Amino acid sequence: MTENVALTPSQILSQLDQYVIGQQKAKRAVSVALRNRWRRRQLPEEMAAEVYPKNILLIGPTGVGKTEIARRLASLARAPFVKVEATKYSEVGYHGRDVESMVRDLAEDSVAILRREHAEMLEGKARQAAMERVFQAYLSSQGIPGQSSWQPAEEGGLWRPNPEGSSEENPEAGIDQDKHREELRQQLENGELDDELILIEVLNRRTPTLNITGPQGNETMGIDAMALQEVWGRSPGRRTKQRRLPISEAIQLIQEEEAEAMMDEDAVHADAIQRAENDGIIFIDEVDKVISSGIADGPDVSREGVQRDLLSVVEGCTVYTRYGHVRTDHILFIAAGAFHYHKPSELIPELQGRFPVRVPLQSLTQADFARILSEPKNSLVRQYCALFQTEGVQLEFAEDGIARLAELAFQANQRSQDIGARRLFTILEKCLENLSFTAPDRRGERLAINRALVDEELGEGEDDADLIRYEL
Repeated sequence: MTENVALTPSQILSQLDQYVIGQQKAKRAVSVALRNRWRRRQLPEEMAAEVYPKNILLIGPTGVGKTEIARRLASLARAPFVKVEATKYSEVGYHGRDVESMVRDLAEDSVAILRREHAEMLEGKARQAAMERVFQAYLSSQGIPGQSSWQPAEEGGLWRPNPEGSSEENPEAGIDQDKHREELRQQLENGELDDELILIEVLNRRTPTLNITGPQGNETMGIDAMALQEVWGRSPGRRTKQRRLPISEAIQLIQEEEAEAMMDEDAVHADAIQRAENDGIIFIDEVDKVISSGIADGPDVSREGVQRDLLSVVEGCTVYTRYGHVRTDHILFIAAGAFHYHKPSELIPELQGRFPVRVPLQSLTQADFARILSEPKNSLVRQYCALFQTEGVQLEFAEDGIARLAELAFQANQRSQDIGARRLFTILEKCLENLSFTAPDRRGERLAINRALVDEELGEGEDDADLIRYEL
């Protein structure tokens, strides 16, 4: 159980509000879904096994926040998360990926999360070992004898004190060398030697992967060449190479190696499988694109086949991954689609039943655009201010400037295809194009992005030809 999963629905909603503007119904639905996972964990094991997630179907046009809601939800829960597009899959026997690959991708993400968590727990020991390895390499580069009072431990590559002490023949010379080494060690720990170059042996991580081509096209299946060599009994072992690096970089690189060496991979894989099965979230976008148009042959056959294959995964099955078998019974599935040309009721009935929570998302208004520009923690206004700050330029967005940008984005969506909040990227990039180009020559200046500047860069009229040309 991860700490953040214990958040209440209102706390989850509050966190989502910091990144997603509007769409309260959708945010409330996913907040309850996340809390239900915590509730399930409080039940007796026998009862918990019978409580299945209430999968969610988000219905709304592109660019209104469907993907962002799912992604932020997974981040809050520190849960494995995979976003896939339903159109990338095809029925078994047709060209394309099979739907079970989304579960294998989820397992990969889960293992990556668990490795990071285990590395954090091992950080102290790994850094100690890395500092000692780098220290010995630095002594060697300076022609100073290595410290005989340290020796490698039996496991994990760590260094430990040798109780037998120094074996130097001249005790006085040994004392002087020990003192000098301790001074260098202190300098290393204080960061005074960070820029010094050392030649150090590190793992060679350039391992080729082997893609397996099957009926569904290219499918990696998570098997790499090194793994196959081990299976065939021809493993070359841990390959290393020498690199000349600044000490600061060498410490970081060696620390990662030491943490990896100390890590219990079997435990990581077992925890990752459990995390994927109980906390995993799979976001299936464009699910409306696999609805049949009513034609009995051609691509429609494959579309309905994709729905049937999706059903087996959503309904609950066992999928083989390189880390073990993953049961999908308690994975939370969030599907989304615009449903411009089809209705959710046109999905096959069995699949409809597996998404009992249906939430419509609203198209964004002009007021929503203004809030999206400035309110979220990762808003475009904050991003551009930070980018210009790297050039020593102070960017300031006036309220009338933000309002005008929102107005033009809303009008552009009304005129042409509605792409939601993504329209703001195009509008703002075009508006700041000239300023971005000249920013290195304007160090120390304060630039106000007001209505006058927006109109100067983008044109005043809603039918301005220049604006349309750059938006389409």
